[in-house]
Amino acid sequence: MTPTIAVDGTAVPQGLHPNVTVDRVRYPDIADLISRLHFSPEDGHIWLHDQRMLLLHASAMGVLRRELIESLGLDSARGLLTRIGYNSGAHDAELARRVRPTAKLTDMFVVGPQLHMLEGMVAVEPVRLEMDVERGHYYGEFLWTNSSEDEEHVRIYGIGAEAACWMQIGYASGYTSVFMGRPVLYREVECRALGDNRCRIIGKPADAWGEEADDDHRFFQAQAFTQGIFGAGRSRLGETADARSASPFKDDKVVGVSAGFNAVCHMVKRVAPTQATVLFLGESGVGKEVFAQTLHRISARANGPFIAVNCAAIPESLVEAELFGVERGAYTGANQTRPGRFERADGGTLFLDEIGILSSTAQGKLLRALQEGEIERVGGTQARHVDVRVVAATNLDLREESRAGRFREDLFYRLNVFPVTIPPLRERREDIPVLMNHFLHRFSSRHGRRVTGFTERAISAMLSYSWPGNIREMQNMIERAVILAPEDGAVDIGHIFSNTEKTKANIFGLGSSGMLASSESLDRLQTLDGEDCIRERVSRKISALLGGNCDDNDPTSLDEIETALITSAVTRAGGNLSAAARMLGITRPQLAYRLKSRGLREQ
Repeated sequence: MTPTIAVDGTAVPQGLHPNVTVDRVRYPDIADLISRLHFSPEDGHIWLHDQRMLLLHASAMGVLRRELIESLGLDSARGLLTRIGYNSGAHDAELARRVRPTAKLTDMFVVGPQLHMLEGMVAVEPVRLEMDVERGHYYGEFLWTNSSEDEEHVRIYGIGAEAACWMQIGYASGYTSVFMGRPVLYREVECRALGDNRCRIIGKPADAWGEEADDDHRFFQAQAFTQGIFGAGRSRLGETADARSASPFKDDKVVGVSAGFNAVCHMVKRVAPTQATVLFLGESGVGKEVFAQTLHRISARANGPFIAVNCAAIPESLVEAELFGVERGAYTGANQTRPGRFERADGGTLFLDEIGILSSTAQGKLLRALQEGEIERVGGTQARHVDVRVVAATNLDLREESRAGRFREDLFYRLNVFPVTIPPLRERREDIPVLMNHFLHRFSSRHGRRVTGFTERAISAMLSYSWPGNIREMQNMIERAVILAPEDGAVDIGHIFSNTEKTKANIFGLGSSGMLASSESLDRLQTLDGEDCIRERVSRKISALLGGNCDDNDPTSLDEIETALITSAVTRAGGNLSAAARMLGITRPQLAYRLKSRGLREQ
């Protein structure tokens, strides 16, 4: 069970392990974080572990802040900066689990505050911290001093009537949301921009704030039609999400907070009021139909029908009849006149999913219908006008399919009026805890189950999983987990992953250097015969050479020394070749070549 910790020594809420208390969170040595900060002026890179960083003037951020406020307005600027901070915090939460994988929970969690200080944003002092990951309980109270964001805001605008640490609030919310596996919202209750001596923030799960934080929720929502981070987040288990009332479109299907998600939302919002044909692109399971439904719902055609057609599920011989309808007696078995999908979608939207697999004949008939706005039923002679907006989707590269002769080029250009690419889930990992919480609430309510949350081990596994099936795969896995999890208990890794899904838990073992290494990094390197002996001989050889008393009879070769250095660097970098290459002062391709030539990488 994940401990509940009160860092000021006060009583812990009833039922949350009252015996586990400490007087104060004392930050562990920051040396492990500093060692992962690398400057490479030759190629213009700064790295924090495997994440590229930027060193910017605080005054430049102040100018950016002012430009955003004056061009977009106060609320829009605040929302944008909050979401930028959320993105940064979510990435640092993933880094924290890799930097201190075997540390106790508090030492792992305070990587965020320590990185916030290391990155020059603000000095962070914990006041109170309660964490129970499995039961979804969180309460965090922190003091901020020397906030760079506040300094720039006050320098430009002076003391005002609103708190101003927008990006830092977003960072704290993103960091803790990923860490807890559910949406967590921080509010700034004291701020230097209000005239207070220092800033004070309080964080709780989004559904624990109630109405007092209603105004803060909207700054995490990039678009009006989405529920953003708080889609279904403010509901109690088994209840309809109150947060939906904040949206004029009453929607709780589209949730997310990542930059990729927000970019798609922006594109959908821009094209919705028009009549343009939209082509959704992306891997299977990323939510193309969900976005198509949202596009229809916020368009002028919302009162009309939304007709979805899975082109892959219709036999080639029946495609024409399904799309355009059939007259009675047109062929054997056509016992009655039946309208097609185009006629049924008249006045609304026709969604053509998996359009890339249509036959050449069907493609030609579809092109005519799109160009002329007219269709003819199979076996009929009358041209029928239809007022239909076509939205298509595919997981194929239609441009490449056109070059290969499998898809009509003229139809591709007719569909490609407004393409929207939805990124896969592995490229927007900030959305993972949001979706986990969303599906947990949905399926707990649907199946009448009371599941408290996710274990820390389950959260780590889901953050590291590659998600080949994207959101659809996550949805199915969490539904299964909700059914398997114990009543009033937490979802664990065994409830989520079956034998068909491959995941590696954070299991650590001793590497050849005697240091802990993850199972992933150990799997990437083959164990050399007598490696420990080789390392010991290499260490002696280097010491002897530098000390000027080398024995000519020592059999250790230069190649063995280089091999030992390479394997040590890769192990210390957790299998990350870019980070290992930086340690060795060479490029990644050079390191990859050396590993391959020594047979140290899996083929």
